[in-house]
Amino acid sequence: MSELAPHKTMIDEYKGNKILKIYKVDDEGNEVEKYGTIVSFGVTKAKYILENIEAIKAFVDEQS
Repeated sequence: MSELAPHKTMIDEYKGNKILKIYKVDDEGNEVEKYGTIVSFGVTKAKYILENIEAIKAFVDEQS
């Protein structure tokens, strides 16, 4: 797998619902303002991701 850009995760809120956000950071650990969010999702999507984590890993391996 290739080296990923520096990033962090945080629990945020969208329309009153908790979400997990993965976002790019600069060298000081501050969120990159423009296009900083890599991906964000709520609990339901997180459950689907966890249920299918092996398929996701296989996809990454095949496409890298």
